[in-house]
Amino acid sequence: MNALETAPAMKSKRNLTRFTYENTAFQGWRLCLSRGGVTFTKYFSDKHYGGGRKALDAAEDTLEQLKGLLDGSKKVNGRLSNVTVKKAEKLLGTP
Repeated sequence: MNALETAPAMKSKRNLTRFTYENTAFQGWRLCLSRGGVTFTKYFSDKHYGGGRKALDAAEDTLEQLKGLLDGSKKVNGRLSNVTVKKAEKLLGTP
């Protein structure tokens, strides 16, 4: 039995999806959150964060920060303001 067989399976959670395909170059977590007509996405690679648990921890921390930012933000005509979208993109490290 190897370490993968004895470790508990990491399952996807709300707004966090686990990618563990054997035939692809990416293994890790995808954060995806939609608010006010905008979808925010970021990938957390196991390789970059030093393992699946660390990548999940980073994804959960980022999700919590993003939800805090978006839930307390001002909306214009039911949509997020451009300033809020830019702050969220900066938090995620996306242009």
